[in-house]
Amino acid sequence: MQGYRRTRVVFVCLGNSCRSPMAEAIAAHIASDVMEVSSAGVAALGRVQSLTKLTVAKNGYPADGLQSKSLEVSDVEAADIVINMTGRPGLALCQDGSRVEDWDVEDPYGSDAETYQRIFEDIESRVVELVGRVRRSGTSEFTARNAREKRTSEQ
Repeated sequence: MQGYRRTRVVFVCLGNSCRSPMAEAIAAHIASDVMEVSSAGVAALGRVQSLTKLTVAKNGYPADGLQSKSLEVSDVEAADIVINMTGRPGLALCQDGSRVEDWDVEDPYGSDAETYQRIFEDIESRVVELVGRVRRSGTSEFTARNAREKRTSEQ
């Protein structure tokens, strides 16, 4: 389709070592046809936790290539949707709040494998739902604000 551009999504958490790499791995695997995904951290640790990689792989998603990197202004500016899992209001990440979707997701850092699995399942269900909304939108001009407005009108 001429002129088609995949929806650009950046998943953001604190250290980019647990939550946002999980979301990136899931979305990259199930939605590469409609979404261009990346992840970053506001205070990147520089490494993805081994339990993150193990949990992602155990659930059937590729964990190769996951890296912890710092959030750059250019990452936010290039994104159509910014998924904020930092626990801080999304406007702290982006002045255009219409592109930010806040997800209240527990941070598993330092926890056991069962906690990682529970949080992975939460993130997976959220990513699947997001991908469904992007697919249903029928356009690459999808934004978090459009998603919120659509959800509000459906309720």
